[in-house]
Amino acid sequence: MSNGSSAAPETQPAPAQTLVYQSGFANEFATEALEGALPVGRNAPQRPPYGLYAEQFTGTAFTAPRDANRRSWLYRIRPAAMHSPFRQIDNGLLASAFDEIPTTPNQLRWGPQAIPTHPTDFVQGLVTMAGNGSPAAQAGCGIHVYAANRSMTGRYFYDADGELLIVPQRGRLRLATELGLIDVEPQEIAVVPRGLRFRVELPDGEASGYACENYGAFFRLPSLGPIGANGLANSRDFQTPVAWYEDRDQACDLIAKFMGNLWSAQLDHSPLDVVAWHGNNAPYKYDLRRFNTIGSISYDHPDPSIFLVLQSPSDTPGVDNVDFAIFPPRWAVAENTFRPPWFHRNVASEFMGLIHGVYDAKEEGFVPGGASLHNCMVGHGPDAESFEKALAADTTKPNHIVDTMAFMFETRWVIRPTSAAMEMVQLQKDYSQCWRALRKRFNSSER
Repeated sequence: MSNGSSAAPETQPAPAQTLVYQSGFANEFATEALEGALPVGRNAPQRPPYGLYAEQFTGTAFTAPRDANRRSWLYRIRPAAMHSPFRQIDNGLLASAFDEIPTTPNQLRWGPQAIPTHPTDFVQGLVTMAGNGSPAAQAGCGIHVYAANRSMTGRYFYDADGELLIVPQRGRLRLATELGLIDVEPQEIAVVPRGLRFRVELPDGEASGYACENYGAFFRLPSLGPIGANGLANSRDFQTPVAWYEDRDQACDLIAKFMGNLWSAQLDHSPLDVVAWHGNNAPYKYDLRRFNTIGSISYDHPDPSIFLVLQSPSDTPGVDNVDFAIFPPRWAVAENTFRPPWFHRNVASEFMGLIHGVYDAKEEGFVPGGASLHNCMVGHGPDAESFEKALAADTTKPNHIVDTMAFMFETRWVIRPTSAAMEMVQLQKDYSQCWRALRKRFNSSER
């Protein structure tokens, strides 16, 4: 497929040095790549240092409450307005409209995406699996997978439709963004703000994974409530890049995702030319292996909300636009308890992926790089083999669940698969068979 424009000169990869980050979640950061480039005491001086242009990059309304306001001030070589008019290009397999086909109530599961056999960069390798809502309504999400074998060269991308949560499964990514460089590997995540320009390099030559496009309120850390001040994802473990810039005068393509479609404009310079910036609207990364898992130490186990990393709230308190939860290595110690996830039907809808290892409720068929979708009120739970194994387990002894990292995008809205997802060869037509072997255990004469 072709969702680019005419060939552009190759972009040199970003420097291969070990990167430095700033610590904290949505902090008020201040960073400069040239000493003295960051104005002091004001945001828009008449003449910024080094002949730079001041530009504000907002993620929320100007009048949003201070504790929810996201904005950064950028000091750049050229303003972002300098580009040719955009023209619409081929979307490839990207979509933001989810009414192509009737949404099935069946349980769905897919195998992993194959690495392309032809040169494909990150944007070209994005495939929309499912979603809900719309960018126009600023509610809902788009769920994508990606598979790529080429770094973005002469091409840059921004997503005006939503904040982009990237979950690598295979291969590392280097995100060269307007606000700095981020290296992210499997079992880490990166979040790119709505509208931020970036390109994706592949240090390992190929990569695949998942992405959630959040059309609603920006992701934030959940409140901990009775848990207290500590636990789950700790703020200090989130990392935001320091200022870094390209001063490169050469033709390149700028690809925009806007209202579900891809558009291309031409520039005669790199858009990654921000020499200094300050604020809290910035990209960040997080290592999922640092998640502080909470669980029961007596009986039963709490709801999966204890595995929540990030949430995008809705206008209904306690009911989110989209949640990002993980199921990492942990100890299971609850006594006289069915320890894997129980059988359930939820008002929320769940899209799951497996980054690494084995998921404890699905030991067969759900493999790294694969995905599953269980929509509103669709029954699901452990497969027959996992159920029998858990039933026979000695729960007087703790069980150390290792070699695993699964995740879930959960949303209040029905998740509607695309026609591309329903037609791909990776769709497992026999997924429902994993429950067929669950036998009738009822005996009215025994307790």
